[in-house]
Amino acid sequence: MVRLCMGVLWGTLAVAPAFAAPVAGNGTDGLATIKALHIETGTLALVEFTDSATMQVPKGKPLANLPPRTMVKIVLNPAKGSNINVEVWLPAAGKWNGRFLGLGNGGAAGSINPGGLAGACSGGYAVATTDMGTAPNADSGIGNPEVWKDFGFRATHLMTVVGKQVVKAYYGKDPELSYFNGGSTGGQQALQEAQRYPEDYDGIVANIPAHCRTPLHAYFLWNDQILRKCPFTEAQQKNIILAGNEYMASRELPQTAGKLVSDPRCDQKDIEAVIKLAREKDPTLTDAHAEALRKLFDGPRHTVTGERIFCGIPFGSSFNIAHGHLYLFKWVFGADKDLAQIDFGKDLDTYTAALGPYLNAENPDLTRFAQRGGKLIMASGSADSCVPYHASLDYYERVAETFGSLDKVRSFFRFYIIPGMSHGPGPGINRLPSWLDLVIAWREKGAVPDKVQGQRVVDGKTELDIPLYPYPAKTAWTSETGFKPVDGPRGGVDRVAARFRPPAAE
Repeated sequence: MVRLCMGVLWGTLAVAPAFAAPVAGNGTDGLATIKALHIETGTLALVEFTDSATMQVPKGKPLANLPPRTMVKIVLNPAKGSNINVEVWLPAAGKWNGRFLGLGNGGAAGSINPGGLAGACSGGYAVATTDMGTAPNADSGIGNPEVWKDFGFRATHLMTVVGKQVVKAYYGKDPELSYFNGGSTGGQQALQEAQRYPEDYDGIVANIPAHCRTPLHAYFLWNDQILRKCPFTEAQQKNIILAGNEYMASRELPQTAGKLVSDPRCDQKDIEAVIKLAREKDPTLTDAHAEALRKLFDGPRHTVTGERIFCGIPFGSSFNIAHGHLYLFKWVFGADKDLAQIDFGKDLDTYTAALGPYLNAENPDLTRFAQRGGKLIMASGSADSCVPYHASLDYYERVAETFGSLDKVRSFFRFYIIPGMSHGPGPGINRLPSWLDLVIAWREKGAVPDKVQGQRVVDGKTELDIPLYPYPAKTAWTSETGFKPVDGPRGGVDRVAARFRPPAAE
């Protein structure tokens, strides 16, 4: 999985805490006040001020142009078997913008990304992030339910609590407002915060969110098993992508027709048509390939009941990031389990019961978050086969069902599907405004994010510049009016069966 907020592990933290002398202007009592903090179920491992503009990063490029900052490292152990690393960066008091920012992680987490902390601190934020309790790697979760809880929800909430505690000690006051920004696994963290701990943040960005977590990894396994038995060459994949783009061109704007798929919602008839067109383009695609494509585009179903587990690979997207990422199955079945032999019946039921209540962020009742004035922006890429858009679209619809109307949801929650975007920028739209800036402006100034400008920039040249509107609106174009929003269809994706989205548990 693309690691949107990844970094390097900052050590075992088994060393004695290091404390530097306070610097004038760094809060009422500065570092000494942080040193005196009582951290519930945790310990301070480092409190250090530095004005060095550079920082060496193990296994990464050195960071440059850093501001003067205080860095705080904390280890939390809320339960036996739990070990959560948290890092907080604090700009000088005169540079602090009064806001606290929580940053999400990526993939299986397990380390801290100093680059994300550096960027936020340079922007004036008191910022925190966590390794989610999975250091040194994903194998830490094998047979350890405490790690499951940490990765699912606990590490992010405790990071937020202790991060705000450090902020108050350093600056002598609480943050005026708090925001969370995360993508991929960070999007799971974002929605867990909105659902479980609505008091933590005033505004939240859930970008390409892996919130329907256990069904998503079942999708990875489904694709993995199919592609191992029937692999596709890069040339074949390219022709399949081209077939999807060409078949869906009649539903596109003139500016994007044949180049990408803005809205990949489809039915079985569409799937058969794309397979037929792909085979016309590429005679090397066999009957076995065609059968594999039917399963890949349709997605996993329970082998006994036929219930929907997750949807399939979207038209116009790569297969390369749609499989692998199978560590969750090792967490449940052990390191020696032959993952190729896991079935989508009894085994899937065992896996869901073990992890679903902790990892999935699927509760559509955001009443408490809305009532406190919280604002939430969620975005998915139409060409993302790593975290496909389907479950996020359906989640938005389930929130609307819970609130009784789309208008009520739109007052605090907007969802964008970005045309041709994969798991991160490109291959379609690759430049967008800052979602964090948008959610802050919405929360603080009432500036509703009812349109964003998306661009595709190649070699410094803008190939596409197009307004994008939040779901269910779509972008339309005529030579007379230019671009404008129109009402788009609602739903149109299969809902993951409820039993694969079990109720949340602590």
